[in-house]
Amino acid sequence: MTDRIRFSAVALVVVCALSACSLAPTYKRPDADLAKSWSAQAGAADTSQLQDIPWESLYTDAHLRGLIRVALERNHDLRIAVGRMEEARALWGVQGADQLPSATMSVGRTASVTPAGIVNNSATPVRLNRYDANVNLVSFEVDFWGRVADLTQAAKSNYQASAEEQRVVRLGLISDVANGYYLVKDLELRSEWAGQTASGRQQVFDLTMRKQALGAASDVDVASAQVALSAAQSEQLSTDRSLQQARNALAVLVGGRLPADLPAAVALDSQNLSLAWSADLSSDVLLRRPDVRAAEQRLVAANANIGVARAGFLPRLQLTGASGSSSTSLNGLFDPGSRSWNFMPTLQMPLFDWGRTTGNVDVAEARKVQAVATYEKTLQQAFREVADLLVARDTLQQQLNSQTRWVQSQQQRLRVMDVRYEQGAANQFELLDAQRDCLLAQQSRVQVLRQLLGATAQLYKALGGGEG
Repeated sequence: MTDRIRFSAVALVVVCALSACSLAPTYKRPDADLAKSWSAQAGAADTSQLQDIPWESLYTDAHLRGLIRVALERNHDLRIAVGRMEEARALWGVQGADQLPSATMSVGRTASVTPAGIVNNSATPVRLNRYDANVNLVSFEVDFWGRVADLTQAAKSNYQASAEEQRVVRLGLISDVANGYYLVKDLELRSEWAGQTASGRQQVFDLTMRKQALGAASDVDVASAQVALSAAQSEQLSTDRSLQQARNALAVLVGGRLPADLPAAVALDSQNLSLAWSADLSSDVLLRRPDVRAAEQRLVAANANIGVARAGFLPRLQLTGASGSSSTSLNGLFDPGSRSWNFMPTLQMPLFDWGRTTGNVDVAEARKVQAVATYEKTLQQAFREVADLLVARDTLQQQLNSQTRWVQSQQQRLRVMDVRYEQGAANQFELLDAQRDCLLAQQSRVQVLRQLLGATAQLYKALGGGEG
């Protein structure tokens, strides 16, 4: 009968714990003051959504895909974010265990000697030798007010926020690797052109020196050729330095040395990155962004912590007990009649804490206010980021078209100037000007192309692409 009573008591405790009420405010997602869509800023007929496109489908360059895969395995920031997520998951598990009774098993021996006259005026010392084997109910809180459940909810929400933050790092890493790769390809082209320009200027300088030896060129011609050569060599060195630094930065993102066994890289002009994603999207897609979802989970955790703080005003019931066997000898530990148990319920009621509990509630409510503001700010920043990138994508595409026409015009001008120079109809200064202007046009076009590709990669990240 006693065992049945104890079993019923434990079952009642479990039911009370699982059916506890909560003192936390009812959670409601804040309403953000955002436009319904971006269609006012830019209109497009295509309704594709970047969030449904895996990054492997977005980036068609096999070399770039290989770099991204390696980065996802080795990048240090991503590994740190994953570690934080796993830590938060473990903390959630630890906190969740408090909702159910915990039991431990103990086996021990107690030996003591009490001097004569202490216990019942005995004439001889009293010796005690005791063996115990018990199953112990570790101090368990009956969660009448939902305090433990709210703590578990807060831990769960913090874990979910950490998981979303890990996705933020992952999505940002994919975008950063793509942008770093595009920068390297840009600088490789510029380095190649700078080398060709320096080589051409060297030839012009050598030719001018030979002309001077024959009396066909003046000192001014030689000085001009020397200035042009020095400028071209300086530009080449500067570009090569920037290229090496860009490769070093890309290696940091990848998490080590750049792999040597990847497929051949695709030229910047041949990058097949779709630019037709719609601007006519509902702003609700931002709710799928991992940073927005992380901010909301932090808000949910702050809301639950208010319930934890409010429960501090109410009594708490702690249950502690043990059931087992006791004997004065090890051999008789489990003999009939050796059964022992103890049960120690404790009810704690706050009386005077000089405002500590009230202060805890104020702190929890202030943190929720901060969490609400953080969520709204994150959502508004996300909307602005997408709007800016949509504008950048459209204007950069138009600018690239203009830059392409400019390059074609400068290349045609240079071809004509080469012919005129060989025929003696144009002087050396005119040829150098044509070469410089053509190189400037090519460099400007490549920079705009890189910016356009980068804006598309950033737009994919801004809409939470592939991470929904």
